[in-house]
Amino acid sequence: EMYDVAVSRAVANLAVLAEFCMPFVKVGGVFVALKSRSYEEELDQAQKAIETFGGQVKEVVRVPLPETDIEHTLIVIEKVASTPSKYPRKAGKPAKNPIV
Repeated sequence: EMYDVAVSRAVANLAVLAEFCMPFVKVGGVFVALKSRSYEEELDQAQKAIETFGGQVKEVVRVPLPETDIEHTLIVIEKVASTPSKYPRKAGKPAKNPIV
């Protein structure tokens, strides 16, 4: 919990990304996750995990890529409380048993 910002690409489910990234962010900082255009269901399913790790969704920003029909989404999660010290769990556990 010492960094102002942590960012991730769309490499895993948002609940898993939150578990890996939120422990690095200090209270008052943000975690920014890059996701696809269809993020709503994934964000709904990750709400419990985000709150568990001390986060709160601050903003969702749609980013159209110029000269294409591709659109990405940035999910900005503010760190409002410390992450419990038992997180992140050992490698493999978050993906096999995400907090949802």
